[in-house]
Amino acid sequence: MEPHYKVAIFGSARIREGDRIYQDVFQIARGLAQSGIDVITGGGPGLMLAANAGSKSANSGTHSIGLNIRLPHEQHSNEYLDIKQEFDRFSSRLDTFMSLADAVVVAPGGIGTLLELFYAWQLVQVEHICETPIILFGDQWEQLLRWMHDAVLGRELMDSKDMRMIFHIRKPEQVVAMIRTMYSDRLTMEHICNNFQKYRVDFSLSGPESGGR
Repeated sequence: MEPHYKVAIFGSARIREGDRIYQDVFQIARGLAQSGIDVITGGGPGLMLAANAGSKSANSGTHSIGLNIRLPHEQHSNEYLDIKQEFDRFSSRLDTFMSLADAVVVAPGGIGTLLELFYAWQLVQVEHICETPIILFGDQWEQLLRWMHDAVLGRELMDSKDMRMIFHIRKPEQVVAMIRTMYSDRLTMEHICNNFQKYRVDFSLSGPESGGR
């Protein structure tokens, strides 16, 4: 497999095709694939299906990748995968996600999506991975970011710099544009982890205390 830039897209398995957020995630994945970027998901239904289908619809020669988890209710892999791998444990699956992903997009979701978000966030925080920006997509995240700022950062249970790698974006085209820029910078060997503020300014995002909007 060619070493394409890879973006992990996390999100709910319960959101179906008629939902606006489903179409938005489809468009994000399609735009990324059109830019030569591979898409990685959990390989199942819902927003994972939207992302893999969007990636395949571009017909760009990139890879639609699924890391599926075996669950008691038998979550099956979706039909839009070029490469798939199955896991028995969430821990090994999460480690594989983060070893592959150059950037992370977190769409609306529940406990599983929150697990993926906070695992990625901590790995960046402790610099086990460095150049992996985390983009929160959609309105769901506004109250979470406010709570993190007020209840966690406000009590000095984290450092303000831990918010710098988090970007909150509501428009699909802005997600794609930001990742395209980061991908271009990576190709020129710029260090994304040292330039988070650059992207916040370039894409008119607010300061790190609010997670960027």
